[in-house]
Amino acid sequence: MTRETFGRLVSTEPATGRITFAELWGARTLDLADLYRRSARVARWLLGRGVRPGDRIGIHAANGLEWVLLDLAALRLKVETAGLEPGKFTPDSDLLARYDLTLLCTDRHAEGPGIVPVGEVAEAAGRRDLDEPALPPVTWQPEDVTTIKFTSGSTGEPKGLGATAGSIDSSLRAVQEIFEHGPGDDLFVFLPLSLLQQRYWIYSALLHGHDVTVSTYEAAFAALRQVRPTVVMGVPAFYETAKRQIEARQRRGSSVTEAAQAVFGDRIRYLWTGSAPAAPSTLRFFVDAGLPIYEGYGLNETCIVTKNHPKAHREGSVGQVLRGKEVLVDADGVVHVRSDHPVNTRYTYAEPGSSEQIFAPDGTVRTGDLGHLDEDGFLFIRGRADDVIVLDNGRKVIVRPIEEQLRSDPAIAECVLFCPGQTELVAVVSPAHVPADRAAIAARLASTNAALTSDERISRMILADEPFSIDNGLLTSQYKPRRRQILAAHHAAVHDPKEGIHAP
Repeated sequence: MTRETFGRLVSTEPATGRITFAELWGARTLDLADLYRRSARVARWLLGRGVRPGDRIGIHAANGLEWVLLDLAALRLKVETAGLEPGKFTPDSDLLARYDLTLLCTDRHAEGPGIVPVGEVAEAAGRRDLDEPALPPVTWQPEDVTTIKFTSGSTGEPKGLGATAGSIDSSLRAVQEIFEHGPGDDLFVFLPLSLLQQRYWIYSALLHGHDVTVSTYEAAFAALRQVRPTVVMGVPAFYETAKRQIEARQRRGSSVTEAAQAVFGDRIRYLWTGSAPAAPSTLRFFVDAGLPIYEGYGLNETCIVTKNHPKAHREGSVGQVLRGKEVLVDADGVVHVRSDHPVNTRYTYAEPGSSEQIFAPDGTVRTGDLGHLDEDGFLFIRGRADDVIVLDNGRKVIVRPIEEQLRSDPAIAECVLFCPGQTELVAVVSPAHVPADRAAIAARLASTNAALTSDERISRMILADEPFSIDNGLLTSQYKPRRRQILAAHHAAVHDPKEGIHAP
């Protein structure tokens, strides 16, 4: 099946489908057939720059046509890519050496041997003199690495993981089986294309003939109203923002249906979420608004593992285990994942010992998440094993459900629990608005504590002066909180019993 999937990607011009690049200044649409022909020109341009099968190129740029062309051209040459997120990596000679790059294409100002501005990619894509000769045939085997993807890098330098063609193929087939994307669909993606899973939907469009829209987080809401997609791929933080926008329109007199369509358009078939836990209240909100939303579960090290979908959905779960995956729960309640086609069995770039902490000798991945499977194969995640707080009386507190209760308030965008001295729980809160609504946040603290046992109750809340963001290093590129960085930024207040909003 890998040969069929990647064979079609590298050798078959799609007959239907379009790709749209939506930015704040407007949108540009190409037929997928045109995209495919342009990618061949870029592939020949890469050959002219000395890139050969088996080499690796780096792509260090914001989402855009050049990113997609380079990625597809590399697949057509059997060249590995390394998706390097701007802001996390600096485009210089050291970067080329560190990741064994033959070429580095960037949209940032940089100079040096092997560093090329992405403007040259756009120029090459339009050159008719690059229509010949025919590209050499290539074959991707299941164990071949197509790309190096990087962890979010919550601490230290991001770990690099080589993703195999077999793992990508397996994920694409599993998702297509349950969602049946095809002509008439337009899948909307806006997270960085350096995240491999965002590129899945471009591959899906090329394979199944549906449309795909590529945008950015900054332009996402403006683009949604313009392109009117049928499927939106987003993280929970994005849906929390969308929820607030819908609620604001309701307060101005719109019905929930009118408000939802004003934000997402009138063609939504379903919404997809994952990468971080979504608040149950947020999921219910969208379902009540007539926008089905399906939560899934996966890691960089596993690809997608479980997914709720129209034919199998269970509230509170992250979905049923997909074909090609096996979920094992050990005696401590920690989830492990075994794959027919593993992403890989070790990191390509990481500190010594890092691979052994995550990968078993047979490739099984220790996720670090606590969970259980029900009798029908639905997976329920309770939190991170590392985020279980042990109090001085020996009581263990799983923080995720408590944090979800706090985040369900419109005044709170994000929160993280800490336990200074193992004696009290302290929440650091990123407010949804500046200035923060202290009264609403204090009320949420009181109502949350009322539903908790005495050991689980929060004694204080620290309000962050600056909301958590990617720019200030307190959120990952997938909008997950970076706990260690958040604690470091608020260490003094967390450890000072006089600071914060105190529980009544």
